[in-house]
Amino acid sequence: MAELWKYRGLLYFLAWRDIKVRYKQAFLGAAWAVLQPLLAMVIFTVFFGRLAGVPSGGIPYPLFSFCGLVPWTYFSGSLSQGGNSLIANNNLITKVYFPRVLLPAATAVGGLVDFLVSSLFLGLMMLFYGVRPGWMLLLYPVFTLLMVVLVIGVSMYLAALNVRYRDVKYVIPFLVQFWLFLSPIIYPPSFVPERYRGLLALNPMYGIIEGFRACLFRETVVDPGMVGVSLLVTILVFVVGAMYFRKTERVFADII
Repeated sequence: MAELWKYRGLLYFLAWRDIKVRYKQAFLGAAWAVLQPLLAMVIFTVFFGRLAGVPSGGIPYPLFSFCGLVPWTYFSGSLSQGGNSLIANNNLITKVYFPRVLLPAATAVGGLVDFLVSSLFLGLMMLFYGVRPGWMLLLYPVFTLLMVVLVIGVSMYLAALNVRYRDVKYVIPFLVQFWLFLSPIIYPPSFVPERYRGLLALNPMYGIIEGFRACLFRETVVDPGMVGVSLLVTILVFVVGAMYFRKTERVFADII
């Protein structure tokens, strides 16, 4: 964390570079930040909301699913880039010294632009459906910060592992896809059988997604204990990722 603060200028530069590369020669530009979760919302609404009849806790299903897809789209996109950030920047790593943690951190910071754009669109959807948030909206930045911490933690571990084992870049898409269905994005936690519901707390994205829904929808009833465990797992993931990254950082330039 001290390195991230000390080299914050370089972190900003790397994040801005990632943003420009992402939208370079992209016809729709930042509109993709909304289109990706929006198209997924339409598919989930048709197949899960209408055909399968998945409940949404009294919230319109399009709004329910889009609220989960906004943080998930940020998480999955940033994780995919962050896990490959060291390999993609091998020319920098082998030529000049700088804290390597800036590379996965930059992908997490750069992805916040898309997250903010899609969050604004979510606010417009809430106006359309006539949904007004309560005082919990003040905690929205807190859960955003926890989401960034989770992305950096997982990205550090996968990026360091990817330097040693190049198979990791092929595993990441399957990991993200599997993680999607383990997170309460297309279904509420009450949809899971009660005997298995406690396992949801071990998923750090559970606490983050439920936290965002609690911030925006008064109808959302969360289990403070389960959300607390999920957020503790988030911190644990960050610590483990940082420790493994620090342990292997000194050999990156030799192996890569």
